[in-house]
Amino acid sequence: MSVVIVGGNECMEHRYKELCKEYRCKAKVYSKTISELKDIGSPDLLVLFTNTVSHKMVKRALNDAKRTNTKIARSHSSSIAALKSILDEHTV
Repeated sequence: MSVVIVGGNECMEHRYKELCKEYRCKAKVYSKTISELKDIGSPDLLVLFTNTVSHKMVKRALNDAKRTNTKIARSHSSSIAALKSILDEHTV
């Protein structure tokens, strides 16, 4: 399963990827600016950490996700626990 994470803390990127790897998911993390978010591809799951991302980045990510019928999970918190609960819900 492929996961794209938009938002979150830059210092947590490595931990996000490690947690996804524990769930046998391949992860890409875009935590900085909108210029990074050129093309998210067609992931199985898009995780939006809404507290740490601009509205413009959210709109761009949602437009890309709608084009590819990607599942979307939103969380106000960008903690590891929040990501863990999202992955528990969306992975088999």
